[in-house]
Amino acid sequence: MKTWSKRLTAFGVLAMLLLAPFASAQDEELVFGMVLVGPKDDHGWSEANYTAGEYVMEMVPGTKMLVFESLNAADAPETTLEQVVDQFVEEGAQLIFTTSDAFEEDTTLVAAKYPDVVFINVSGDDVLTGEASENLGNIMGEMEWGKALAGCAAALATETGKIAYLGPLINFETLRLASSAYLGAKYCYEQYAGGDPAELEFTVTWIGFWFNIPGVTLDPTEEVNRFFDAGVDVVISGIDTTEAIVEAGRRATEGEKVWAIPYDYEGACEEAPDVCLGVPYFNWGPAYVKTVSAVMDGTWVPAWDWNPPDWEDINNRDTTAVGFVMGSGLTEEQEATLWEVVDMMAASAEEGHFALWQGPLNLQDGTEYLAEGEWATPEQVWYLPQLLEGMEGASSSQ
Repeated sequence: MKTWSKRLTAFGVLAMLLLAPFASAQDEELVFGMVLVGPKDDHGWSEANYTAGEYVMEMVPGTKMLVFESLNAADAPETTLEQVVDQFVEEGAQLIFTTSDAFEEDTTLVAAKYPDVVFINVSGDDVLTGEASENLGNIMGEMEWGKALAGCAAALATETGKIAYLGPLINFETLRLASSAYLGAKYCYEQYAGGDPAELEFTVTWIGFWFNIPGVTLDPTEEVNRFFDAGVDVVISGIDTTEAIVEAGRRATEGEKVWAIPYDYEGACEEAPDVCLGVPYFNWGPAYVKTVSAVMDGTWVPAWDWNPPDWEDINNRDTTAVGFVMGSGLTEEQEATLWEVVDMMAASAEEGHFALWQGPLNLQDGTEYLAEGEWATPEQVWYLPQLLEGMEGASSSQ
């Protein structure tokens, strides 16, 4: 988005004026660490980050990746981020990616402990809020576009008018992503499917974390089946793992007409291709290559990078931050419609707007969010305080 990009560029220039380049010389080898909240083969969030690390080693000579998988309360209850970072630093890491909002607070602490190491917290906003130290940056992709496409695909496919969203936990990120899916569904249900958006049912259930932790979260498999049993025929996943597509595939083999839209990882549709309407995915590789290269040549400065799709080719592995794979569950007509929506989004982005984030829009409690004709600012989207009016589900964990 042009206006927002100018702000980020201005921030970067200011940072360069205030700070000396972080590194002063290029090393023969740069060791970088990758801390994953889940396993590297989860077909979701963690695998998308891990494959980006592999992409870095492919594209940037002289790089070596260290990986710690499944740093979470269930799989590594006695292990802290600090302990992982201590080990990475001992093994020579000069740059460490902490790839979850679950690590955001602890990343600020370890960054203070190791001021000569660069830290990137993925999905956080410490640079934006001014809470980051001089060796801490943030990276996130503008997944709002991908989620809106997911919602559109769901609206084109549904025959019951009932769509469900399987959410992780409740925070600004998850509220805006679920709401993006709703906006896409509402738009395409009316504009292309010929339905009344007021009659579209869009239900959100939060399981409590990014993936299943027995005894702590709701069981996502049970929740997906509860959706389908209630007449939902499309489930959009917002969690890191593949329960939605797996259960849709299983029920389809039993004769049910259901679909799912997984999340995060480009290859997620492979779990059950015939019921997959597509997958919005993160492509972290280009941003990670840019970061690694800057650390190596001594030009890195802290920034808050909220990276958009490459509108010339949203699935270009070398340039886009966010993509959307069209699923085999789409008809040819539905896929063509989605590409029309991509073109609409590209035009909106060229004008400096998030497509569909235009008033009149109210928050879930009826409070006005955007007046007639008003476009949401990037800050309004990033810090969305509630779900939107028309969505069913909690906006707060209280």
